[in-house]
Amino acid sequence: MSYDSKAQNRIKRIEGQLRGILRMMEDEQSCKDVVTQLSAVRSAVDRTIGVIVSTNLLDCVQDAKGDTGKMDEAVQDAVNLIVKSH
Repeated sequence: MSYDSKAQNRIKRIEGQLRGILRMMEDEQSCKDVVTQLSAVRSAVDRTIGVIVSTNLLDCVQDAKGDTGKMDEAVQDAVNLIVKSH
């Protein structure tokens, strides 16, 4: 699967957020602030997983070309990926 620039940019943003959290910890900022930022990262990761899985699902359904067995398998794989990520 190829990943578009939007997905890659999301990951780069998450990377920046994590670096910011490390700086916050080094600066001994409050637990509340650090946890708030960690929660934001977790949400961003969850959204990115959703984007990647949905894009992959669309590709798989288009590749199935009307084969309901392949489409059902693609949907089940997508559901399993989402469940596994939580």
